[in-house]
Formats: sequence, structure tokens, C-alpha cells
Amino acid sequence: MPEPFKNLFSPDLVASLGGHLAQHMPEFDREGFVRTAADGLEDLELRDRSRQITAALVRYLPENFEAAADVIAAALHPEEEAVLSDMATDDRGIRGWAIMPIGDFVAERGMGDFDRAMDLLRDLTKRFSSEFAVRPFIVADEARAMEHVRAWAQDTNFHVRRLASEGSRPRLPWGIRLNTFVRDPAPVLPVLEMLRDDPEEYVRRSVANNLNDIAKDHPDLVAGIAAEWMEDAGKNRARLVKHACRTLIKQGHPATLKALGYGPAQVDVSRFWLASDVVEFGTALEFRFDMNSRADEVQDIILDYQVHYVKANGSRAPKVFKLKVLKLPPGETVSISKRHAMRPITTRRFNSGTHRVEILANGAVLAGLDFELTGV
Repeated sequence: MPEPFKNLFSPDLVASLGGHLAQHMPEFDREGFVRTAADGLEDLELRDRSRQITAALVRYLPENFEAAADVIAAALHPEEEAVLSDMATDDRGIRGWAIMPIGDFVAERGMGDFDRAMDLLRDLTKRFSSEFAVRPFIVADEARAMEHVRAWAQDTNFHVRRLASEGSRPRLPWGIRLNTFVRDPAPVLPVLEMLRDDPEEYVRRSVANNLNDIAKDHPDLVAGIAAEWMEDAGKNRARLVKHACRTLIKQGHPATLKALGYGPAQVDVSRFWLASDVVEFGTALEFRFDMNSRADEVQDIILDYQVHYVKANGSRAPKVFKLKVLKLPPGETVSISKRHAMRPITTRRFNSGTHRVEILANGAVLAGLDFELTGV
């Protein structure tokens, strides 16, 4: 069984972190830091472990932020471009997961020395990521922070370029929501423009995720960006745009599908049936159907299905799932089958009642059938 993520914040990590800081600050109380940071650590979850280490840093590093920043910078690992999977603190310096509580320390203590703090976050992100720690600075002084972000987008280090995109995502999971960018993402768009053809997939993936965040509140804006970016797009940018539009594709947003080259599907669905119209919770919904082309030429088809789940109040809410992407020749028929598990998951609460499954092609509903979910 895989080791829980929370165990990455261990007493050993605390001891190593304290050792590196003590090398560059003779008066640093290493024993006190380790005792405070590791006390009851194994009883806490991941974020609480990180917060406890941050609190110990606040207690034992110099109160003067510039002095504390100098100690941290000196203790960092000399290697700046390792991939995340290779990042672990070793005898050469701090990197990897130990950076997360340090980033939170910078966010908590560095606001009064804004530019020095932002420069330190730039150095930290080369050894892990500062995507969470930079967000309080954007909230506190957007204009000043975005000057740094735009500079980061042109940095020679790919981790820093990724930070420009990832740190400015309006709806970064686990991070502070940037509500001004949720309302108006205009300040972010020039950054994404600079990074859309970045040579690193790691950076381009972040650009796509940022645009996907924006699409949740401004779908027409992102559809327009998709259409513009797809003009003379190479393979990498086309892949970025498609990933950026994944939510809009699921929703069947017409302008987005048009931008990606998907017109209305000229198809019919036949022989759509369920293995059973009563599904016991803990088993699976099984269905199959034929899809027949009515077109005179090859069609690009995004084939999805959606399940309308019964909510606690008796209403239903749809959730779209991917089936396949295909090129359908004229007059041809394809047969599709699917087994969709209806078992406990942490992200969904199930309720008994009449559910519905529907087939979608290029965002349009083609057919649907009801089924009863029992035994919840």
C-alpha cells in the first residue's frame, strides 16, 4: 500500500530542515525547533503538519524578515532544475516537501518586505513550488505582485515560468481563491499568452489548467482564446488548448467545440439498452449502443455519456464522463459498450431513486434511459 502523503512531513524531515538552517545561523536553536515542529506531528494530517512546521519556523527564525530570508536562501539546495519526483532534501540543502512550510513562513512574515519575499518565493519554487505561498501577495497588492509574475513568465528556469501560471490560477485547488481574477481574469491573460508555446510540457500544462479555471466563470472568453490560439497551432499548442477546454467540451459549449473543429454531429443512436434498469448500489450500470453516421464525409466525434444522479432533495444533477474520441467514416456504424461503477467514492454522495444515463456526441444529447439505483 502506498505511503500516505502526510508522512512526507516526518520527524526526519524536521530534523534535516533544522540542521540545514543551523548551518547558516549559529544561534539557531535547532533542538528547540525540532522539538516544537515534531511534537505530535504524526497525529496530524498533511496541511496541519506543514502548518506546525511553519509555526516553529516563525518561532525560531529571526524576527527580522530580511535576516530570516538570508538564512533560508543560504540553506537551499544548489540544484535548481530537478524534476519534482527527484526533489528531496539531502546533505546539500533544502528542497522538496520541506519547501511548503517555508513558503507559508514567507507568506506570513514577508508581507512587510514585499519584493524580498517575492524574490525568495522565486528561489523556493526552483526546489519545489511556491504556488500556494504567492497567492496572499497577489491578494494584498495585485499590481505589485503581477509585476513579479510577468517577470517570472520570462525566466530561464522552467519552475519559475510555471509559477507565473500556476500561482495566478483563479481557482487553484487547496489554494486561496483569487476572487478578483475570478471576476476579471484580464491581468492573467498576458502571462498565459507569454507561456502558451513554452518548450516545457510542465509549464504548458499549467497554462491549460489556468485557462480551465477561467472557463468556469468566463466560458465565451476562453472559447474565443481557443479559436485564436488554434490558428496555425502546432501539436503542442493544440494539445494545450484542448486540455484547457476540457470542462467546456464536457458541457458541449458550442463556440468551444467549433474552435476545436467539432461541428454538430450528424449521427443517430440505435439499439441503446441497459443490462438492467435496476442497479444495486455497489455494482455497476452496464449499457451499450450503436452510433450511425448520417454524413457524407468523415466526422470528428467527441463521444461522452452523462449520469443524472439523484440528490438528497429528489432533484437530479448531471455529471459527464468521457467515452472516446473518434473519426467516424460516412455511413459507418460503431458499437459502444460501457460499465460504470456505482460504488462508494469520497467525492460523491449517492441516493436511491430514478437516475438517468444519456449519450452525447459533440456536446449534444442523442439518447437517454432511466434506471433505478437501489440499496444505498
